[in-house]
Amino acid sequence: MVSLTTPVCDFGWKAPDFDLPGVDGKRYTLTDVKGPNGLLVMFICNHCPYVKAVRQRIVRDAKELMQHGVYCVAISANDATHFPEDSFDNMKRIAVEWDLPFPYLHDESQQVAKTYGAVCTPDFFGFNGQLELQYRGRLDESRKETAPDNARRDLFEAMLQVAKTGHGPQNQIPSMGCSIKWKE
Repeated sequence: MVSLTTPVCDFGWKAPDFDLPGVDGKRYTLTDVKGPNGLLVMFICNHCPYVKAVRQRIVRDAKELMQHGVYCVAISANDATHFPEDSFDNMKRIAVEWDLPFPYLHDESQQVAKTYGAVCTPDFFGFNGQLELQYRGRLDESRKETAPDNARRDLFEAMLQVAKTGHGPQNQIPSMGCSIKWKE
């Protein structure tokens, strides 16, 4: 397991489109998942200890952000051949187990992850209503262990700001997580 941090936010970078299968049997494009006030694209996976440490907070924040017109989507791009816990069938199981309130999509070719420049799980891309990047930071101070309950909600606060103003905070702390498991 290699631990990586995400690059600095490239403000205004336009969200690339995609067309990926969801664990619910539907296909989703960028237009399908976009909210009126923004979109949070999350690259996650099933096996990563960093994701497991924050999964309940991801679900909590996604539910609250949806009330502010910011919709969410999660994408798993890991090589399931070498990491079977990240297989599409296991993604379906996890979506039910975690009660995910957003589409969970499979990027089997890994092309979407490469196009976005995703480097780790979790990797968060927060876009405004015009699908311009405004946040590329951490969820909170959690690492492989869940942060204390009173930890600042960096991602949630940033996306609320995006929902209200269209712009994210200038100072952002990078997300940290396991490297995406690229195919050879």
